This record gives sequence, C-alpha cells and structure tokens, in this order.
Amino acid sequence: MEQLLTDIVCFSHLRWNFVYQRPQHLLSRFAHDSRVFFIEEPILYEGIDKIELSSPQKNLWVVTPFLQSSTTACILERQKKLLTVLFYQKSIKDYLFWYYTPLALDVSDIFRPRLIVYDCMDELSAFKFAPIELKQKERALFAKADIVFTGGLSIFEAKKKVHEAVYCFPSSIDKAHFYQARKYSKEPTDQLLIPHPRIGFYGVVDERFDIELLKNVAQMRPQWHFIIIGPIVKIDSTSLPQEDNIHYLGSKKYEELPLYLAGWDLATCLFARNESTRYISPTKTPEYLAGGKPVISTPIKDIVDTYGKNDLVHIVETPEEFIECTEKELAITDKQHWLQRVDAFLHDNSWDATWASMAALVRHRLKTKKDTAPKNENRKAILQAQGLSDIRTDIGRPMFKENSV
Repeated sequence: MEQLLTDIVCFSHLRWNFVYQRPQHLLSRFAHDSRVFFIEEPILYEGIDKIELSSPQKNLWVVTPFLQSSTTACILERQKKLLTVLFYQKSIKDYLFWYYTPLALDVSDIFRPRLIVYDCMDELSAFKFAPIELKQKERALFAKADIVFTGGLSIFEAKKKVHEAVYCFPSSIDKAHFYQARKYSKEPTDQLLIPHPRIGFYGVVDERFDIELLKNVAQMRPQWHFIIIGPIVKIDSTSLPQEDNIHYLGSKKYEELPLYLAGWDLATCLFARNESTRYISPTKTPEYLAGGKPVISTPIKDIVDTYGKNDLVHIVETPEEFIECTEKELAITDKQHWLQRVDAFLHDNSWDATWASMAALVRHRLKTKKDTAPKNENRKAILQAQGLSDIRTDIGRPMFKENSV
C-alpha cells in the first residue's frame, strides 16, 4: 500500500497503556506504513520538564510529557517547547495531525501539518469532569480539520452537518483475537474458583456504568456470579455494590481478555442511560459476539440499532427483564444456529478493513488538497520562538528518556 506520509502525530486524552481500544487498534496499523507519534497529556511531577518515549512496536512511539509540578507558569508554552524539540530531534517534517482531544489545539497550534484528522470517538463534553471549554475547542477543531471520522452512528448523526467531510466508522473487532474465547479451556487463576453461571463485563467502570442494575440483579439472583474486569475511574469505588456474588478482578491486558471471556456463560453491556452514554458505540459488543458469548445490554442506541434489531443481542431496561433474558439464555444448550448468524453478521467487520478505508480517504484528501504547509518548516525559528535560542545546547538537554517496550 502506498505510504501516507512520513509521520502521523496523534494527540490523545487516553493513555496508550490504559485500555486497548480504538486509538491503539488504528494507530498500530498506521505504523505499518508511517512513523506514528502518540502524544499523551502531560504528567506533573517533581523533576525537570522532560519527555519519555516508549516504543510498543516498530515505527510507533508513545510520547509522555513530564512537567515540573513546583511551577505552574506557562504550562502550555512548556509543552510546546518539549514538542518542538521532539520534532527537531526526531526529524518530524512531513506529517499530519490526528486528534482525539480538541484540547490539544492549544499545544499544537505552532505547527503546520499537511492534513488534520479528527477521529471523534466519543462526545467528550458529556463525560464526567469534562472541561467547560471542550465544546468551544471542538468547534475550533471542526473548523481546522480536513477530515472527521466518528466512532458510531449516533455521534455521526450529531456531527454530520458540522463539517463537509464526516465519515462514520463504528467500532470494529479483531475477530481472530476474540474467536480464541471459543477454544480456550484453561482458566485464569483469579477466575478459576468463581462458580457458574457467570455473567461478565469488561471495560472502564465509570459514570457510564449502571451500578443500580448490577446491584439489583445480583441481589435478586444470588446464585449468579458477576465478573467485572477493568479500571475504576472518576467514581468512588465504595459506591459499587459489594455483594458476595460480584467479583471485581481489576484491569487485564488486551491479550488476556479472551481467556476470561471463554469462562463466562453470558456477557453484558452494563451501561447506564445518561448524557455520557448517549452517543457511545461500545467496542466490547462485537468482541463478546466474536467470542461466542450471548450478550445482554441496556438500550444504548448504537447497540439497539446495530445488534438488537438484528436479534443478536438482548436489550433490557429493568432487573426483571435482565433476569428473564438470562434465564432463557442459560436454558439454551445448542447455540450453533445463533453462532452462524453472528459470524455471518460480523464477516466484514474488522479493524483492518476500517483502517484501510480511513487510510484511503486520508490518502485521497492529501492528493486533492492544495499543500499550504511549507515543505521545509523552519525548525530553528520555531525553537527560538519557544525560548530555545541555541539549538545545539537545547537538544543536548536531558529532555528525553527513550525506552523500547
């Protein structure tokens, strides 16, 4: 495949090692043909300003800025300075910007990318603790972007009139990875002694998680066991129900998920209905199905429209409906016909296909767009503008720690 550009620079609100999801799936594939720099949000600490680089795979660098916490002066300018040195040291010259967070506009406005892509995977302004300026920044990003991708149909419908080039790319799957759940027989040690039937969930446990539904069903059916996998963020962990039949196993690596999924009787999308879930398109839904597990979900619109209406996922609102669907599924011993329908439905769904389609759109836009960025960006001038008067001296500063993972 024709190379897109020398470099793709991504600005993300999610950390690479947090939960393996849409950004990691896509950018790891872009790294097959281009260098990818994944810029994380800064971490405040007691040392000097610096950047740490790690390389989880060939051609992909995770860039983590560390800023001295003892001073809050000019935080944006200090980030710009670090990024400018990064661009100089890594010879980032011919590049596009790929945004997951509009807030990154403030630290990237000194650069001149040949193309700007906004992959709008969530309505971030609706999330808990979202900065009040997020909506304004997103409007600014829409004005700058050449291409906008959306992470599901609901958010596509909400954004399609805001920009002339908005394309819908819902959650995809790595079928081969999750298909392993149909074959595994070995149990992870922390799940081994949990009795059946098991009803599982993996994902981020935050304000989108339906705490009350979990609590009510667990109390009404104490013989069923609920397995919850994933980090707990933005909510008090003490607010989660602590019934004896609810098991919080913490975060697991992406590679481990099929092992846990294999041992479940059912999987669930336990999402509350609120502003933060209005536009979500959960990746876990097709992953559960690829793993061969029946799914019970709350009425999230993208799940209802994609899977519920095709009779592949049970949609429930109340504890009583949840219990009724679970009892019916547990009574079914032969799921072959359902699995055949699942496999037929998921046949063309893959991150490889999604990535290839996105890459084709980016490549076409690059060819048709008049290149207004300078061919040889004056990095010395940018460095000097950021207070780095002597390039040789400043490049020699201990700003970088580079590790391969």
